[in-house]
Amino acid sequence: MHALDDGISRWRRVADAIRADIASGVIAQQLPPEVELAERHGVNRHTVRRAIAALSTEGLLRAERGRGTFVNAQPPRVIYPIGERVRFRENMMKQSIEPSGRLIGAERVAADARQAAQLNVAVGAPLHRLERLAVVDGMPMSRSTSLFSAERFPDIISAYAETGSITQALQKSGVSDYRRRETRITAERVSPNDAELLQCASDAIVLISNAVDVDMEGKPVQSVRTRFLADRFELSFKPEGD
Repeated sequence: MHALDDGISRWRRVADAIRADIASGVIAQQLPPEVELAERHGVNRHTVRRAIAALSTEGLLRAERGRGTFVNAQPPRVIYPIGERVRFRENMMKQSIEPSGRLIGAERVAADARQAAQLNVAVGAPLHRLERLAVVDGMPMSRSTSLFSAERFPDIISAYAETGSITQALQKSGVSDYRRRETRITAERVSPNDAELLQCASDAIVLISNAVDVDMEGKPVQSVRTRFLADRFELSFKPEGD
């Protein structure tokens, strides 16, 4: 049996398909019968039941005895603009959402070849790595790993711990403003560690943003890798000036 055809992969694919149908409105209120779902996805009813159980654990579905399985009303996704100016707090406040940032880890590391190229430092140069959790209205929404040159920003960790804001921490470090140079987006299943921090299902999908920010003179300020929960965020891309 091919690895992609094992039982675990099958129920996850069914769960992903049901999740997508709910998000698109194809399934609005009540799930079709198990027999119909099994036929539609080419699996047996046991596989369908496992997919439904996983989605129920996530809170997406609920079973009503004698009536069937229904879709729970979901809070709307938070819209997060991706452009030249990416500011978490500012973006949330514009949507009347109260955000907060939490420092969950910090350490000094040596730059590898990729990190050195992104931050324009030598391979092996000291970097400060900050692990942060973004919380919106009390719910964990994303996890970020930021890297800064330890030589240029020796106090960035304490500045962030004090302010809870990368923008304000950079201002304390002498960078009055900065912009996004590039952003690359991929998607994958959440890691076990991130699933625990983000309080989500173990097979949830995260959108991964790998980005580099520069100051107004074009000098690299930080490289940042952010994992957004796909069912809680909608990333919005607009041409600058719109």
